[in-house]
Amino acid sequence: MSPDPKLLSVTIITLNESARIKACIESIAFADEIVVIDSGSDDDTREIAKSLGARVIEKSWLGYGRQKQFAVEQAANDWVLCLDADERVTPELAKEIREVMQNPAYSGYVMPRRNRFMGRWLRYGEGYPDLSLRLFDRSKGRWSDDPIHEKVVLESEAGRLSGDLLHFSEDGVAAYLEKQNRYTTLQAHELKRRGKKFSHAQLIFSPLFRFIKFYFLKRGFLDGAPGLIHIVVGCMNSFFKYAKLRELGLNEDR
Repeated sequence: MSPDPKLLSVTIITLNESARIKACIESIAFADEIVVIDSGSDDDTREIAKSLGARVIEKSWLGYGRQKQFAVEQAANDWVLCLDADERVTPELAKEIREVMQNPAYSGYVMPRRNRFMGRWLRYGEGYPDLSLRLFDRSKGRWSDDPIHEKVVLESEAGRLSGDLLHFSEDGVAAYLEKQNRYTTLQAHELKRRGKKFSHAQLIFSPLFRFIKFYFLKRGFLDGAPGLIHIVVGCMNSFFKYAKLRELGLNEDR
């Protein structure tokens, strides 16, 4: 007799995602439960999610890692798939997840994430495969407390799925840059909290090495202008993260 399939909860964190939440939820209609944690939307996000059968919980923002862990803790099932509202599960990935849930061989699974940028699905550089651990047994893993670049910390080795998780990563270059500006501020504060000191070498060479790695070694040049712009923005992030760390140090000395 085959083992009972594992029940699956999908968690989604939201803030003003009325334009994207419907497609996200529809892509995971196979789940046994969908939990949306909303941090104060003033649009129709919560109403749309409820109309699609999701359980919606309001929770003030805790930071990315803690907010996602809070979402995991609200789920009815131990096995969880964690998504952002700008992500979609492809039919191929959905089929693979359903098959895995019949008898999981690992306590967590990474999946390739395909990023859409400036109208193009990136295939190289930082844009793909962008492996992300999103499906896991919460009794064997949890989200880190990091306020940004949060990750799932798993007790053991993770398996790997082949289906794509689609990520609609920007609503135009201006909005994308605005988001990256917020991220680099959070990164700088996190570096300072960890006791990291500013370094001229990091300011100069971190962006340079990042460009060489993703544009040449990871063949980002094959993604054309969108690939180049995506990588350059990533290099700018490296530069401004350390520039802001320097600024925090100056402010501390005053």
